Amino acid sequence: MPIVVNLDVMMAKRKISAGDLAERVGITPANLSILKNNKAKAVRFSTLEALCRELDCQPGDLLEYVEEP
Repeated sequence: MPIVVNLDVMMAKRKISAGDLAERVGITPANLSILKNNKAKAVRFSTLEALCRELDCQPGDLLEYVEEP
C-alpha cells in the first residue's frame, strides 16, 4: 500500500504508550493497533485531528506516500 502510517515513530518520539494514546484520542486500542500496523483502509479526519493534537504533530508526520515499484 503506497500510504504508510508512521504512528509508531511519533509515539516513540513522544514516549506515549498505545493504551494511553487510544484513551486520549477516544478510540479503542484495537483500532489504534490497526492504524499503527498499516491495516486501516481509511481514517476519519476527526481521528487524525485528535492524533495530531495528542502527539503535537502535523498529519504529514503520521502519513507518508511511498511509491510502489
